[in-house]
Amino acid sequence: MGVNSNRVEHFDSHNGQTTTTIKISMPSSMPPSLEIHRVELPPERTTLQKLRQRLSEIFFPDDPLHRFKNQPCFMKLLLALQYFFPIFHWAPTYTISLLRSDTISGLTIASLAIPQGISYAKLANLPPIVGLYSSFVPPLIYSLLGSSRHLGVGPVSIASLVMGSMLSEQVSCTQNPILYLKLAFTATFFAGLFQASLGILRLGFVIDFLSKATLLGFMAGAAIIVSLQQLKGLLGIVHFTNKMQIIPVLQSVFKQRHEWSWQTIVLGFGFLAFLLITRHISLRKPKLFWVSAAAPLTSVILSTILVFLLRHKAHRIAIIGNLPKGLNPPSSNMLFFNGAYLALAIKTGIVTGLLSLTEGIAVGRTFASLKNYQVDGNKEMMAIGLMNIAGSCSSCYVTTGSFSRSAVNYNAGAQTAVSNIIMAAAVLVTLLFLMPLFYYTPNVVLAAIIITAVIGLIDYQGAYKLWKVDKLDFLACVCSFFGVLFISVPLGLGIAVAISVFKILLHVSRPNTLVLGNIPGTQIFHNVNQYKEALRVPSFLILAVESPIYFANSTYLQERILRWVREEEECTKANNRSSLRCIILDMTAVTAIDTSGLDTLCELRKMLEKRSLQLVLANPVGSVMEKLHTSTVLDSFGLKGVYLTVGEAVADISSSWKAEP
Repeated sequence: MGVNSNRVEHFDSHNGQTTTTIKISMPSSMPPSLEIHRVELPPERTTLQKLRQRLSEIFFPDDPLHRFKNQPCFMKLLLALQYFFPIFHWAPTYTISLLRSDTISGLTIASLAIPQGISYAKLANLPPIVGLYSSFVPPLIYSLLGSSRHLGVGPVSIASLVMGSMLSEQVSCTQNPILYLKLAFTATFFAGLFQASLGILRLGFVIDFLSKATLLGFMAGAAIIVSLQQLKGLLGIVHFTNKMQIIPVLQSVFKQRHEWSWQTIVLGFGFLAFLLITRHISLRKPKLFWVSAAAPLTSVILSTILVFLLRHKAHRIAIIGNLPKGLNPPSSNMLFFNGAYLALAIKTGIVTGLLSLTEGIAVGRTFASLKNYQVDGNKEMMAIGLMNIAGSCSSCYVTTGSFSRSAVNYNAGAQTAVSNIIMAAAVLVTLLFLMPLFYYTPNVVLAAIIITAVIGLIDYQGAYKLWKVDKLDFLACVCSFFGVLFISVPLGLGIAVAISVFKILLHVSRPNTLVLGNIPGTQIFHNVNQYKEALRVPSFLILAVESPIYFANSTYLQERILRWVREEEECTKANNRSSLRCIILDMTAVTAIDTSGLDTLCELRKMLEKRSLQLVLANPVGSVMEKLHTSTVLDSFGLKGVYLTVGEAVADISSSWKAEP
């Protein structure tokens, strides 16, 4: 539209910025090319149809049944088998070349899984043999049910730490080892039950409450606590605190100086340096991934030989001792579902299940994206849950997809889940024949392996990126980090979840409201603070709401809009501009509205009407328009109360003003 304009500066007290208002002399009539469109209602549907669509969007966003449409019964049965057991999908086309790749990768991750399994079991205060059991049965179950080709399954550091810290708060692993073991297996059962239930009920969005920012801080804090706990092994301390806070751990380290063993210190820091160097080499040159992958097993072998040769001189170096040979003994008789400690087992299971599920799915999706295939989150939940339920009955504790094993598996050229079967076979051979060889393995090397594994969880670059991009995310990360360090690991996780929920509530209850202006020569209206060329239209206040309008934010939005109106009226008086006559509410980003939101719009219209101001709605989406119509709110707005676009509203209302006598 051709216009004449005068520029006026306007200071916005809300954000402290100066915007420009252009006094526009509107043309006497609308441009011939501008047509006023009617805002249509969406097609009429029954309540049942609406409910079905809404539930489908909530629980079935990926439409898992689409592949069954227009298929014969036999094909539907085959597709169902492939859906629930992905092995039926890739097994018919499996070849010798794929087996060669999977065998190499399986043996490679087995060299990492064996020492890690022993180490992480000790981190959970469990017998080392349980870590090896947990690297045998769960990978076999996952290879049948899992949809990821590269996920390396087994115990992980964070879940092990959380289980150990939560159970140790009420039960001593040294004074009541049988009860502690029963609690661990029972917690694993409930972890699997929780995980499988999320998958079956398609409630995967629950794990989204652990945001990446809070997990970043949680894992960094947990990694530091884990590393400090390993000072017991690195220094040869016998009497050490069971607490998981940084201050008690450091106090215990220095109070027990008389227990420090120089032989243990030399051996431990020597192998720690070796492991860190190999890790650095693999990070710098990814093709040499096998260097860090083989380093833990190499350290175990070399340290075991060294301690065996020096067994008569190095009495103060603690060793693993006897590990029983044989397959996983059944443990279903050790599960209990009543008694004083049932609540502890359930709580531990849910917390460790949530953490391990989050890690497993995140790792699976990461490597799937690198190979351009899709991992079904709900199927992964069922697979991980069922393998933990099976594991709890076969002397295993909580397992999931490990990032370190999966990275090694991916780099070693794994093609299918057969690599997990090969790894489990290697662990089986170890359990049947090689267990006596671990008798002289020093605990200090296991501590060095744990430290090397967990320091990769400290992501400095990720924290710096949070600081640069989103200060609120950085605050959540820091609070989670210090919560783990100074309070406890479970409460640190609770803080992480609470901060994530608080952030959601903050965004929901205090949504953005923006002032829009017209970009000259167009019918485009944008935020005047983002686009400096956007010009405010005289006599109009054009506002955009970037959120659904419902009970949690309706009062806030009403107060904020009235404040915008008051500030605009004060500005027009101060600058002798044409008085405010119309408020246009751009509802493009208002995706939903409830009865509280509808009442707010009615009250707002009445309040503005008393001040001789017109309230107009622009571009309400289908569901919002439907509720406006059903509730008869549209009747109070009149014929010129709802427009398809802001541009049409401005042009039509301006023309009607011009037509007034």
